[in-house]
Amino acid sequence: MSDTWGREADDAAALAEADRWLRTLYDDNWAAMVRLAALLLGSSDQADEIVQDAMVAVYRRRAMFAASSPRGYLRTAVVNACRSAHRHRAVVTKYARPSSVDAPGPDERALQAETSDEVMAALRRLPQRQQEVLVLRYYSELSEAEIAEALGISRGAVKSHSSRGVAALRQRLTADGGGERR
Repeated sequence: MSDTWGREADDAAALAEADRWLRTLYDDNWAAMVRLAALLLGSSDQADEIVQDAMVAVYRRRAMFAASSPRGYLRTAVVNACRSAHRHRAVVTKYARPSSVDAPGPDERALQAETSDEVMAALRRLPQRQQEVLVLRYYSELSEAEIAEALGISRGAVKSHSSRGVAALRQRLTADGGGERR
């Protein structure tokens, strides 16, 4: 009997430790990961769900992180989930019925006139990899090495995508009437 009680106590202690580990992971990373997902997706409607799923995936693999931080793995899981969401959107868009409203209304044009909206719109028109690199670099403030790890590419590729993305943004913002640098 005491052996069974001892195992139950050990199980309860292990569960309590796992709960503390998850709480720390959540407290330290939730806001940054939701912000990252929202920027990569272009909206925050799916960001919470994507980060929650990534947290669950990291929690299930918590034994892998006994001596290291799961932050890089979590970031990679969020980026990969955002890629999947983009692929899903592309399929939905491809097979969606055309809408009867083609031109944006006056309210939409007014909102698009703001600088941050212009930048985000120009960012959305970049290739996906350039979007990911620029968001991780300028919004998440990651280093080239951290970006390379999160995206599974070399540091040289990070530099190349960053340089090309910034040049394309500059060109698009100038062509769209955002002519002056800020």
